[in-house]
Amino acid sequence: MTRVTRSLVDGFDGFLLNHRYLIHDRDPLFGSQFRALLRSAGIGSVRTPPRSPNLNAYAERFVRSIKEECLSKIIPIGERHLRLAIEEYAAHYHLERNHQGLGNRLIDGEAECEPVMGIESRERLGGILRSYRRAA
Repeated sequence: MTRVTRSLVDGFDGFLLNHRYLIHDRDPLFGSQFRALLRSAGIGSVRTPPRSPNLNAYAERFVRSIKEECLSKIIPIGERHLRLAIEEYAAHYHLERNHQGLGNRLIDGEAECEPVMGIESRERLGGILRSYRRAA
């Protein structure tokens, strides 16, 4: 776990580069040595409260969504390709994908405009992810 943590906080291309906090559960893998390595890299360790299953529901929903809608349809050829796919999906998830828990609205997307013309389609990852909106 120490080796994995060091690669996460690597100053050149670590996954947690330019991040301030890491939220994780209370798994014994995330022990004092793990938290010390995070602190030494300037990253705060935020542990979820004990016996709080609903806190993980949002993360689990995102993981299930990315697996079903994106990663099950591609074969990454390397780490860089996988990171690109995850970044594209995260942008799609936050900016273009409707969410039922928010009344079928977007998380960070633009406000709806009155329809003037037809429908526009936006594709990501070679057409795996698609979103539609009314053209302004």
